[in-house]
Amino acid sequence: MKKLAGQNAFLIIALAVCAGMAAQATTLVTIGVTLLQTVTTNVNGTGIRVAQPEGSYPFTPPGTNTWEVQPGAVGQPTNLFTYISNGGSANVFPNALGFYSDHANSVGGNFYGLGSGVATNVAHVDNYDADYFYSYIIFPPAPANTNDLVVNQSFTFGNVSTNIPTPANDVSVSDQQTIDSKYDNYAARCNTLFVSAVNNGGSVSPPGTSYNCIGVGDSDGNSSIGPTLDNGRAKPDIVAPGGETSFSTPYVAGAAAVLIQAGLRGDGGSDTNAAADMRTVKALLLNGAVKPVGWTNISPSPLDAHYGAGVLNVFNSYEQLAGGKQGYIASTSVITNSPHPPTGATGTISVLSGWNFNTNMTSATTDDVKHYYFNATNSLNNAPFTATATLVWNRHANKANINNLDLFLYDAISSNLVACSTSLVDNVEHLWLPQLPQGRYDLQVLKHGGTTVTTNETYALAWTFFSQSLNIAATDTNVTVAWPLYPAGFQVKVTDDLTLPAVWTTNNLPVPVITNGSNYIFLNSTKPAQFYRLSWPNL
Repeated sequence: MKKLAGQNAFLIIALAVCAGMAAQATTLVTIGVTLLQTVTTNVNGTGIRVAQPEGSYPFTPPGTNTWEVQPGAVGQPTNLFTYISNGGSANVFPNALGFYSDHANSVGGNFYGLGSGVATNVAHVDNYDADYFYSYIIFPPAPANTNDLVVNQSFTFGNVSTNIPTPANDVSVSDQQTIDSKYDNYAARCNTLFVSAVNNGGSVSPPGTSYNCIGVGDSDGNSSIGPTLDNGRAKPDIVAPGGETSFSTPYVAGAAAVLIQAGLRGDGGSDTNAAADMRTVKALLLNGAVKPVGWTNISPSPLDAHYGAGVLNVFNSYEQLAGGKQGYIASTSVITNSPHPPTGATGTISVLSGWNFNTNMTSATTDDVKHYYFNATNSLNNAPFTATATLVWNRHANKANINNLDLFLYDAISSNLVACSTSLVDNVEHLWLPQLPQGRYDLQVLKHGGTTVTTNETYALAWTFFSQSLNIAATDTNVTVAWPLYPAGFQVKVTDDLTLPAVWTTNNLPVPVITNGSNYIFLNSTKPAQFYRLSWPNL
């Protein structure tokens, strides 16, 4: 624990036993990295400059400044790093600025470490002492841009309290709001995506509570549960494995670096600036997350209090990026707070997984609605779809509040409202419908007029509509079970008896083989009769 210079806040580090290589390899499978690397070429963070502020390890002797990443521990060359603190900067290791810490090495390993990390080919790592980073990079009124596109922050400022902070490592709600504002200002000015831990127990905490960041929780259950104490915003935004938030956060930061690289090189289409924008990347990461068992959101909150949008899966997010930027079909202006049913437009967005980056404009008396029309149909008679949509926009620099945007899904034929996400305090809206009937739908992005922060608001929207199928074919003495690679997160389960309650299991099933965009399991048909089904964690 270490007090930040000049601030009534304390920085603490989450500690955990380092996982072995086998566990890390399993995690890379879980979060979609292994599959992404299998089906793409060199999507590994190439060309992306990142930062890793680190707090001093709390169990070292007083006066020992341990916050640096040891290059050899993460399998990277020394010239990849610049070390920065109050004492200056250094491009060599070891150096006089400080010492390495196991915490920093583990975080770096999950972020960009060879063999264990997500973004193994980042262009450069600025390794900061976290006290210096906040006090001299984030806190000043007009900070200089460090040009780091993704910043991983595996530390927190302590639990947030509504009373006078006690013990000393707690911060007040007003402290939280000050810290959030500083990060939001920097992010909005510099298009920097902060990926920050939300804390390990107690209240969700800054810097993971800032509006414009991605607040990360631990999918294993060892992290704080939202909402924020200041105004009830949904945090965390997303979760990942790791044991504690310190080691979950860099997996998400690495995924962000990978998507930015892919966007800049054109994997999401010709508008590379929009594809790599922090709002687009955040929307894609949240929209590609897999819902774990127990995921729910209580209206009007857009996300689950523990899991956010769900468990990170960068393959799903990449596939939605690769769907390309798709424009809205119609734009309407309605009197503020008036109904906004489907327009009857005949156009249809051709891809069921994709994204858009656009702007709503309102006036003192009007709301602005952008309409995205989809035909969620296929050859499987009456097979339901699963639909997920995520809307993201920023809090503007030096603004206390946010513009109010909402997300609606209408049945375009009947004009009936199917679902909506209408939080008054969040700058994220999220829809998840696991049993959506086939049909034509109008996905709407609405910006409220009247008293607003700004008359226009730039937003990112990501979506997917899918109806997954399991195909079984027999050839001679073999049975082939196949299903599409996208969306990832599905498992085949088997049972010998459909008598309720049936016991479904993955035991003794072969590892799937990937061929031509599908997963294949090959079985011997001479076995007794068995039944198979596809299972997603929360379906």
